[in-house]
Amino acid sequence: MSLEAWYMDSSDEDQRKPHKLNPNQPVTLDELKTLGVYYWKLNADIYETDPDLEQIRKEQGYSYMDIITIHKDKLPNYEEKLKMFFEEHLHLDDEIRYILDGRAYFDVRDKEDRWIRISMSKGDLITLPAGIYHRFTLDETNYTKAMRLFVGEPVWKAYNRPADDFDIRQKYLVSLQGS
Repeated sequence: MSLEAWYMDSSDEDQRKPHKLNPNQPVTLDELKTLGVYYWKLNADIYETDPDLEQIRKEQGYSYMDIITIHKDKLPNYEEKLKMFFEEHLHLDDEIRYILDGRAYFDVRDKEDRWIRISMSKGDLITLPAGIYHRFTLDETNYTKAMRLFVGEPVWKAYNRPADDFDIRQKYLVSLQGS
């Protein structure tokens, strides 16, 4: 099964609901690529020894890795962290996430500033480019276990919108003009 993504409605009910438009407006992997968002499907059951994951890490230079479990019993300050992850923000580095278990959503902005929701489940690996506005939330299962990958040392700093004055945001916007 491949990734599912769609344009979101503007309802402000629970962020963990799907928020699909009626009728649904799906977004393809090719459309996500034009935004700099890339996707792989891997076998999460063998993540510790997976040659495909090793290959991706080597090719992309993802030297750092850790694992986070997002669940109320596992993550200190769970509610606070979920609120923080759901604030619209950008990073100065790519964001790379590999879902090892459970489910979650990444929301990204398209070229017209509309929200696209990307549904992530076990085995999904996604990269969001530096400078893209995005946010993260769990779905209604309230659980995910994810691998976080970085090139070099991890940088956890998020810059909440508006952050348009960052060079990386300007570079990102320029990169969209070619696609």
